[in-house]
Amino acid sequence: MVQGNRVIAVAGKGGTGKTTIASLIVGILGAKTDSVLGIDADPNSNLAESLGLFVQETIGGMLDDIAAHPDTVPKGMTKDRFIDYKVQTLVQESKGFDILSMGRPEGSGCYCYVNNVLRGAMGKLIKDYEYTVIDNEAGLEHFSRRTTRQADVLFVVSDASAMGLKAARRIHDLVKELKIKIKHSYLLVNRFSGTLEEKKVQDTGLEYIGSIPEDPQVASLSLNGESLLMLNKDAVSLKSLRALLEKTKIL
Repeated sequence: MVQGNRVIAVAGKGGTGKTTIASLIVGILGAKTDSVLGIDADPNSNLAESLGLFVQETIGGMLDDIAAHPDTVPKGMTKDRFIDYKVQTLVQESKGFDILSMGRPEGSGCYCYVNNVLRGAMGKLIKDYEYTVIDNEAGLEHFSRRTTRQADVLFVVSDASAMGLKAARRIHDLVKELKIKIKHSYLLVNRFSGTLEEKKVQDTGLEYIGSIPEDPQVASLSLNGESLLMLNKDAVSLKSLRALLEKTKIL
């Protein structure tokens, strides 16, 4: 087991830049240590692509393949043991970090089984890494299904809009309602350089950790489908996020 392993979860309403923040955190931590696991718990599976990796196979796709071809399970091995083995092969390695992508089941199937497999994989993999960064599905799905059962730090990403801040409040309330074990929960306002009204912060119930300014470098890379790891070290988003991570004592 890696000593001092820490879990950082990222959540927020769609369109707030949640996956961008998760990707930047993976990149920052990956430059510090080669023991970082990024878990894409969003069925849209954008975390790997944001970091310049092509997702070859996801948990959802792997489960579909086994369901369609049950004869692939080796004789003498249970289906559950085979799935555990296959999940290990889905971890994609890169310089400074590894990535595991949830993906989505094909057709109208329920996500419950995929979530259960992901949760089991997380429980086994997290202890092997110094840091684990979980990019949760936009909204509340993975909290309501308890895929994310505990974390050292939760960043609830929002923009400065009333809708974004209301969504942040709902996430905070649901975490408390489900009694998910979060040591520290923070509101992080993305693409914002102004001063947030104190009442708006208080209404979320979260501790305001700070904001990340609009970064034209991030916008350009995202527009062209390029890796966020290509950001200049002096990029305003990186400098701001590093400062926030230091503030939370993650760095």
